[in-house]
Formats: sequence, structure tokens, C-alpha cells
Amino acid sequence: MLLIDAHLDLAMNALEWNRDLNLSVEQVRQTEAGMKQKGRGCGTITLPELRRAEVPLTVATVISRTGRPGSPASGTAHQEISYAKAQGQLAYYRVLEAQNKVRLISNRQSLDQHIDACQQENAEEPLGIVLSMEGADPIVWPEQIHSWKEDGLRAVGLSHYGISAYAYGTGTEGGLLPPGKTLLREMEKAGTILDVTHLADKAFLEATDAFDGPVLASHSNCRSLVPGQRQFDDDHLQAIISRGGVIGTALDAWMLQPGWIRGETTNENLTLEAVADHIDHVCQLAGNALHAAIGSDLDGGYGTEQTPRDLDTIADLQKIPSLLKKRGYSQKDITCIMHGNWVRFFREAWS
Repeated sequence: MLLIDAHLDLAMNALEWNRDLNLSVEQVRQTEAGMKQKGRGCGTITLPELRRAEVPLTVATVISRTGRPGSPASGTAHQEISYAKAQGQLAYYRVLEAQNKVRLISNRQSLDQHIDACQQENAEEPLGIVLSMEGADPIVWPEQIHSWKEDGLRAVGLSHYGISAYAYGTGTEGGLLPPGKTLLREMEKAGTILDVTHLADKAFLEATDAFDGPVLASHSNCRSLVPGQRQFDDDHLQAIISRGGVIGTALDAWMLQPGWIRGETTNENLTLEAVADHIDHVCQLAGNALHAAIGSDLDGGYGTEQTPRDLDTIADLQKIPSLLKKRGYSQKDITCIMHGNWVRFFREAWS
């Protein structure tokens, strides 16, 4: 079954981790054998593996935080540096596109054509990419969003870990900063989607109140199942649902298992059933299966040491349909969760 994954950091893995994503997962693991850095030698994603996983489309990021006083997260010395690094990541996607390895999807027509082509028997289409920015520091001034739109950017998350130039994010308590309100206005003018993932609670409320455009949560889980600020509480989830948004369930173990401690807890008690739990919770809140989906974040700085134990590569996400079927989900509902909801969301956002 086709699977759309709404959050992968492909360019970051290539440029920051020096991974050749043209290789198989096993080949990448072999090249990283003996490396001590967390996540090395146990990665789950490459371009061939995405094809094996039946992923026709992903939301792929550019990301470069800027460090600032009071922020618990490190980053570059200046937003100009973040801009240049993110432009380098964009260049990576462009050179892949020039070789027909990926296809940047930027409007409803290109989305429809790509999905239709991928649904044909024996399709061999390039990977579709919707370009997103995780943390808005590479937007040096708010009006620069229009230049980024010309570059192909279609979604923006205002913050990542720590405090960005625009909003408070994961691990902090605060709202929008003054430039954040201006950026949201410019995003509306540009038709840019707001990704609320990683926003601190106050920032979430202020951003969703100030922004009238389309809203998604690319890789966010349920706080009622796993306590912690990184997850959204039911009111947050309902706010996204009420605006026609979609919530992508993430595969990071510390978002799936209560009490998980990075570098200490093992995944022996964690399976993909936990992923199904979060999907099901969103569906129960919505009263339907139209707002739950996948945003795996499987290449977000970790590997199989921090995923469910029954997942070896992204291809194992194809186990999710059977888990949902056992819970009583219809084939139509499962299709929506695996890819249909993201297709519908982007079609409506770009109508």
C-alpha cells in the first residue's frame, strides 16, 4: 500500500551526516560500522529503501537552527549562516531532481499527476518531495518567505528545539516573538502551510489564533498517551482537527513510550502497536479516520536504537495496516491513514 511520510530530514542526513542516500540501508550501515555517534550504523532510510517501502511522496526538510541566549538548543552564530546552510540542503534536493531521483511537488496539478503516475502498475516514478522548513531561522527576515516560496518551499514550522527568531519551541515556555506574527502574515500572503510541530504550548495557541491558512502537524504524537511537552494535548489535537489539519504520528521512541530516556532505555518493550495507539487516539478524537497519518521522522538523528523493536527500516511501516485492521479499521480508513489524508490535505491547501 502506498505510504506518504510527512517528515524526513533527507538533506540533513546527506550534508550533516555525510550519508550517501543512493546506497541501500545495509550499505550505509556498513560504511558507518564502528562510529560511536548515536544513530550511526543503524539508520533506517535511503532512497532505495523508500521505494521498497512504497513511499511515493514525503515532506522533506531543510533545517538549520540559530543559537541564541536563553535557548537550550545549540545552533549557528547568525541567521545568515542558517540561511546558507538551508540553501545548501535545497541544492541537494535540486541536484537529485536534475537526475530524476526526486521530483519536487509544489502545487495541486503536480501532486495529482505524481500520485496518479505512482498508482499505475509497475510504476517507477522518482520520489515526490514537498519541501518544508523545520524551524524558521533560515528565513532571515519575514518577507524573505516569498523568495523561499520561489525556491519551492511550501510549509514552515516556526521553531524546532529551543527558541527561534520567531517562536518558542520544544523545551521552552513562551509564545510568538514579534517577528513571528509578521512572518505568519507573510506566510498567509504566500500561501505557505504552517506546521505547528515543535511549538511550545503558548506559541501554538498564539500561532493558530494569528494564522488563517492551512495547518498541519507533520510529526506529532499524543500527550495523553505519552506525557511531555513535545507531544500535543487533546485540545491542541482538536484545534488541528477542527481546521481540517492532519497529524502525522512520529516513530521516535521517546514520543511513543512513557518515561523513555535517550541513551538509557532500550526498545525491548516497544513495538509498532504504540504507533497504532497514537493513530487510534487521533481518530477517536476526530470521530473518523480523516486526520491521522504518518510523519515518521525516522532519520531525525537516531536509528533503530530509538524506534520500535519490530522496525528495522522504513519498509516495516507496511506492518501498520494489519495492526489497524485488527483494531477494526476498514480498508478505506487504512488507506486514508497511510496516504489518502495527506493527499487530500495538500490538494485542499493548494486549491
